[in-house]
Formats: sequence, structure tokens, C-alpha cells
Amino acid sequence: MAPIPDDVELGCGATIAKAVAQGKKVGIIDLTKGEMGTRGTDLVRSQEAEQAARILGVDFRENLGFRDAFIFNDESHQLKVIQAIRTYQPDIVLCNAIKDRHIDHACSSELISNACFLSGLKKIETKNNKITQRKNSKQVFHYIQWEEIQPDFVVDISDYLNIKMEAVRAFKSQFYDEDSNEARTPISSKNFLNSIEYRAKNLGRLSFIAAAEGFTVERSITVENFDVLL
Repeated sequence: MAPIPDDVELGCGATIAKAVAQGKKVGIIDLTKGEMGTRGTDLVRSQEAEQAARILGVDFRENLGFRDAFIFNDESHQLKVIQAIRTYQPDIVLCNAIKDRHIDHACSSELISNACFLSGLKKIETKNNKITQRKNSKQVFHYIQWEEIQPDFVVDISDYLNIKMEAVRAFKSQFYDEDSNEARTPISSKNFLNSIEYRAKNLGRLSFIAAAEGFTVERSITVENFDVLL
């Protein structure tokens, strides 16, 4: 889940592509259309989001239609996210960084996390009132975005970094394009686009692999034994 189309691609695009390749059912839910962005339009962003979804190979991509830059962790927003969680019944939810430059990111992070918990409360009614099981949708992982946050764990994306970058570049209106005449933004520079790849490779270097994406957790991860950590 993410507030703006392209957040998922930037934060965990390779992890998603890898999960798809492993046969897992994966979907993307964008909270807004990114209509307040300096560059491009909401229509262009929607078309780019569809292209990126095809590149990643996800089963679905849905947009909840919240107002860009005006996301709040309140009842009305929570109920719509709860409805989505109850509809798709995810085992794991990936959402925004707990701290970031864009105000929608940290707010969405808290909103989605809270909604995952609330989706299990049977007295909260939604159109699809299929209550999520307590064990489901409770493992919420936060991907890393603008800020340099220390990850709690990383996913080996060595074979999927190229797919991630292809999906990111699908958002041509937002990122570096030498032929664009639109206003420059912090994310439209060549340096920012390059930094996405640099970060993945640096996390990989620190983990003795080619490339990685990092995540933070809300609670400890349980393992059966040391073998799964080798």
C-alpha cells in the first residue's frame, strides 16, 4: 500500500517482482492519484501506474481515491482501508516508511498500520464484513523511502533490481527525463533516479549480496530455528 502511485515501485518494487516470480498473489493499493504533484497529471499518473503494474506482474492495482496531500488517520480514511484489507485478506502488508520527507508518507504508514489492526475487530462494520483473522494482516513491514532509515531486515533482490528500475522509469512524468520542460523537483533529478539503484546495491554490499531492499518491522519476526537465517 502507498499514498501515491510510484511509492511502491521506489520502496519495494523488486521485492514485489520477486514475490510474483515465486508464485505469490500480490496486489498494489494506492491511496491517492497523486494529483497534487508538481509534474504530470492524475490521468498521466494513472496510465504510468498501470504500466508499472504490468511490469511488476501484480494481480491487481486499486486506487482508493483519497485526496493527495490531505490524508489523515481518522475514521473515514480508516474504514476505507479496512474495507480493502477485508476484501483482499493479505497475509503481509507492505506500507510506507515510518518517517519521511513527504507528509503523506508517515501519515499513511500509521493509517495503514492502524487499519490492519482494526480490520480484525468484528464490531467495526464495512460493506465487505469479512473479518480478517487475528494472524493475518498483522505483520506489517515498512519499506524505506527518502530518509536513510536503518532496516530491520533486507530482501535479496539481486535478480530483480532491473525490473524495479524499469517499473520506476514507467513514471516518466515524475522522474528524470532530459527531454522534459516541466518544473524541477527533488525527485526529478538524475541523482535521485540513480540513488534508487545505488541504495539497493549498497544495502546489498552490506549484506554480501548484489542488491537488497530494506524494511522495518513493528514487532519481532519469529523463526523456527537458525537454519532459516543462513
